[in-house]
Amino acid sequence: MTVNTNILHPNQYNTDVKISKERYTNFDNDTLKKFGTDYSYKHQIVWKNAIGFFILHILGIWGHFIVFTGGIYWQTFIWGALLLVTSAEGVTIGAHRLWSHRTFKATPLLKTILLILQTLAGQNSIFTWCRDHRLHHRYSDTDADPHNSKRGFFFSHIGWLLCKKHPYVKELGRRIDMSDLQNDWMIMTQKKYYPYLYLIIAVIIPISVPYYYFGESLKNSILVCYFARYVFLLNGTWLVNSAAHLYGTRPYDKKLQPVESWFVSFLTLGEGWHNYHHAFPWDYKAAELSMHFNQSATFIRMFEKLGLAYDLKTASPDMVQRRIIQTGDGTHYALGNDEDRNAVTCIGIKHPINPTYTVKYQDPTVMLAIRGLPLNHQDDYLEPNVLKRNVAAS
Repeated sequence: MTVNTNILHPNQYNTDVKISKERYTNFDNDTLKKFGTDYSYKHQIVWKNAIGFFILHILGIWGHFIVFTGGIYWQTFIWGALLLVTSAEGVTIGAHRLWSHRTFKATPLLKTILLILQTLAGQNSIFTWCRDHRLHHRYSDTDADPHNSKRGFFFSHIGWLLCKKHPYVKELGRRIDMSDLQNDWMIMTQKKYYPYLYLIIAVIIPISVPYYYFGESLKNSILVCYFARYVFLLNGTWLVNSAAHLYGTRPYDKKLQPVESWFVSFLTLGEGWHNYHHAFPWDYKAAELSMHFNQSATFIRMFEKLGLAYDLKTASPDMVQRRIIQTGDGTHYALGNDEDRNAVTCIGIKHPINPTYTVKYQDPTVMLAIRGLPLNHQDDYLEPNVLKRNVAAS
């Protein structure tokens, strides 16, 4: 693959670029030559989504109240916690690190387990999840990013699910290469039967076990093992889109919007080391280190020892070191400097686990060329000829 060395980096932008209304209806490579975030664009609310998520959160909060007031049996609590952790790994190890980024390979047995756990998480089919996530990485923090953090915490956390998709998300999402998943019969079977699989795996089984085997009331089983668990997992996942793009440091590339967030990593089993992950998205660890709040990487290595996972990809130490020195913000634990490390700010105790812990300098301005950012390796930009063919065929 021929690589254009003049690819526009997120921090290289033209402040004179204006996005006209015609751009949203007439797509070609010229109109999408350079784009970022058009703050004049107004998203249209989908009220059924907004009302649905509101009701979901009310019931989830009710379920959490029952848990915190000791209103359930201890067996139900253990069951709910087990569901929460395993479904989270179905997303982080399965949908994210295995299928979205292909950071390792898995045997059919492990694929089946991860597919079931991802269905338990209830975050749409693997195919849809991966398409949105690949698009997020390719055009991160622009209008083509489904949960563009440049539009603020609320939008990148949940607001993007309450609105109609930006036209760039629809158009460029259609061009994302999904051939590997389209050729995977397991992925396409789950996509085809997802509503039925979701009803059985994510709703009926979680509710039935405590009701039939632990003597839990049906109301508590529903509110705790479905709604409370689901709401907690959703918001944990959403924090990777919001907080991990806004509050933290950028030791690997200060020109990328995502940050390193200890707090998010703690809540998401290792998904908050986001500046590293966007710099090296093909690394199975999704982080430079794997001993700090990165249980997902530990599980993947465990699966490797069991013969269930193989061909684990990782960025070489030399590649990581060069990136830190060339583009890092100086806060790296080993290659940074005290001045930059001490220049962070936060509310309350100054510690990386503090969710408000962040850098003082201004966030980078993001303008991208249509070729986007690397996805599967350092030179993985979209080929212009492929884009032209896609446009001609549309």
